[in-house]
Parts: sequence; structure tokens; C-alpha cells
Amino acid sequence: MLKVAIVGCGKIADAHAEQIQRITGCQIVGVCDREPLMARQLYERFPVARYFADLDELLHETRPDVVHVTTPPQSHAGVARACLERGCHVYVEKPFALTEKDAQELVALADDKGLKLTVGHDDQFSHVARRMRRLIERGFLGGAPVHMESYYAYDLGDAAYARALLGDPHHWVRRLPGRLLHNIISHGVARIAEFLPHDSPRVMAHGFVSPFLKRLNETEIMDELRVIICAEEGATAYFTVSSQMRPALHQFRVYGPKNGLVLDQDQETLITLRGGRFKSYMEKFVPPVILAGQHLGNVITNGRTFLARDFHMKAGMKYLIEAFYRAIVRGTPVPIPYREILLTARIMDAIFDQIGDTSRSCASARPGWRGAPASGDEHEDLR
Repeated sequence: MLKVAIVGCGKIADAHAEQIQRITGCQIVGVCDREPLMARQLYERFPVARYFADLDELLHETRPDVVHVTTPPQSHAGVARACLERGCHVYVEKPFALTEKDAQELVALADDKGLKLTVGHDDQFSHVARRMRRLIERGFLGGAPVHMESYYAYDLGDAAYARALLGDPHHWVRRLPGRLLHNIISHGVARIAEFLPHDSPRVMAHGFVSPFLKRLNETEIMDELRVIICAEEGATAYFTVSSQMRPALHQFRVYGPKNGLVLDQDQETLITLRGGRFKSYMEKFVPPVILAGQHLGNVITNGRTFLARDFHMKAGMKYLIEAFYRAIVRGTPVPIPYREILLTARIMDAIFDQIGDTSRSCASARPGWRGAPASGDEHEDLR
């Protein structure tokens, strides 16, 4: 039986607790928050053994095997480090750390202690994302990716969190190096990092405050971001974050030398794009029919998953947590390789280096050169 603890009892902690209780072979032995009322509320809503207001007390009293860090990002590195030092495996919500340096130190500490780490990029483990990964692993693209496009929309009009952020000049998000963007872009960057064939890409970033926010007299919170990423082998990627574009996409496109794929996270659809063309006017008629058939196939697949009661909104989180716990129990590799965690942090560093200084337009994501001008689906018992 794995003993699990959660540190940080805000909204995202509810999602973690909900998914953990779906997994056989683990128990939430304690939750912790500096605000005792927050910890007590989580304790009362879920099957949790105890609640605490002090991290050291939680670790000493409950001795968890795994700790989920769901605090604001500023404290991720410090809390994760304390848990690793006490011999706990650690699941850190996104973003993993504020800087690549912090991320490197955590990975090095985990390796030194013989412990495991992962980050909450659960979108990469949704049903549709796993289907996409299997196709790529089977060679559907015809080789390494040539180009990728990642879109991440964020609606500032409807989200209660966004309204709280805009109305509070002291909100914790405003204290992040990249403010709002720092808290939301790692999902989209991580999709690119998973398939980028080079660890030191060049990054060109442009961030700005949307006209919508300017009309609200907001000048600090950038909600629009455009990024070009270039690997030395020739692979490229575009990354778009927007609070204003419609439709509000959460989409990933990857193109290989033979075929391409389009993943839509909101609709849970995966579309295959054949690289070849039909002759003459057949190209005008056959592809739309093929696409229509694929969309129907996605409906059927989603329907079957729904009937199997495995189509909930956080299915990707459940899968990632299960995969992480299996890696702990069996001593197998973690579900998200450390290379991807570090590359995501490296690209984010390069982005925030640039948009924090509008006089610069390009930086490299190479370690030590940042800011320079640019030239199986398993659901097994864990016992």
C-alpha cells in the first residue's frame, strides 16, 4: 500500500485527491496547507487520514511514500526538495519549477537519493494523447517530426481564477517571473518538448498584453504569446498562447516526412493527415469523405470510452498518477522522462528571458547561453 500526501490544498488539490482515490493500492495519509482551514476542508471532502498546517510535521507524522506538491509555483522547488530530502517520491504540479536551474537541482537530488519525480503534464496522458503517441511510435509520421504546432487558449472572460487574478494586484500569479503565462504555458511547451529531437533549440518569442486587457487598464499581465522554436537538425515548432482568439484551441499538430496528425484536446479527437495526394479532381472529393469518416470514428471511440466510465475530465491525470506509482512500485522508468521536464523548463526560461525585455527578439535555449542573440494502457492493482 502506497502512502500518499498532498501539500497545498487549493482547487487543483481536489482533482489530485479525486483521482488518487480512484486508484487501487494507495491511501492519502495526510494533507497540508499553511492555511489550516484549507487543509481541513480537503480532509473533510475526501477520505484523508489527517490534516496539517506544517510540512515538517506532515512528513514526520505520516511518513508518506509519495508527496503531491500542489502549492503555487514559487514554492514548488522548495517543497519538492524538502520531500526528497525526507525520502519521498514527488509529483509536482505544473510548472515543475520556475527555472531550469531549479529543475536540474531537483532531478539531480532525486537521482542521488534513488527517488522518482514527475510533473503534472496530465494533458499528455489523455485518451487521445495516448492514441497519438502510439501512432507516432509505430512510425506513422514516416520519420522524426519536421514541424509541430501547439495551441493553448485561455479564456479570461469566464474563468473565476482569471477574474480573481485581474482584480487582485497582490495575486501570487503576478509575482511569477512570467506572471500569468508562467502558470499556464508548460502544457503546450511540454507537447513540443516530447517530440523535439534536439535538447538545445533556438527560441524566438513575442509576448504582449491584449487590447481586451488594455481596455481594463491592465498593463502587466501578458495574455498573448507567439513562439518559434528551431532545432539544429531542422525541425521547427510554433507555439501560440491566446486569451482572445476564437475558437479557443487546445490543439497539437505534428507533421513528419510522410504523414501528419492533429490532436484536439477539447474534442478528444485525433485526425490523421495523409501526405500523398489523389489524382486530379479526386483530391477535391475523397479527402473530405475520409475526414468525415475519421470524425465519426472519433465519436464512436469516445462513446465506447464513456460507456466504460473512463471518460471523465481528468482521465489523463489518473493515468499519469497510476503510471508514476507503477514506476515507484516496480522500479521502472518514470512516465515523463527527465529530459522532457528539463527541456520544457529550458524553453520556458528562454521565452521569459525575452518577453521580460522587449528589446530582445531571440534567445537560445542552450544551457549557459540563454538570452544571447539567436543565429499501453494499464490499470493494474498496485499491491
